[in-house]
Amino acid sequence: MALENLTPAEGSTHARKRVGRGQGSGMGKTSTRGQKGQKSRTGYKRKRNFEGGQQPLARRLPKIGFFSRVQKPVSINVEKAAKVAALAEITVETIREVYTLPKSTTRVKLVGAGAKDLASKIKDENVTTTGK
Repeated sequence: MALENLTPAEGSTHARKRVGRGQGSGMGKTSTRGQKGQKSRTGYKRKRNFEGGQQPLARRLPKIGFFSRVQKPVSINVEKAAKVAALAEITVETIREVYTLPKSTTRVKLVGAGAKDLASKIKDENVTTTGK
């Protein structure tokens, strides 16, 4: 056995279909393209997602969803979260110590009746309050 004597297994390979090489080949004249029509012409290319004139699936289904890259702040009601209102200094890190926040949270908004009174305690630009 040597490299030059190796051959593929019996029946594992097929001869390439040679199209348009005369009538005797059985694949002459129309070269397996059938009779007239758009598909038989040279340069024909079917468009992606073309469904034969039927309304494409992408246009039949409703448009759904929108993903905003702007991260919205997590709202905390200070009337319900008294521990947050009791903090001496309010930053995202100090809020995390007394209130459960998602890991991805970077901005916090304090809402509620007593929120604007806490504005003097805020020491972080990522924490805001409501009210005027």
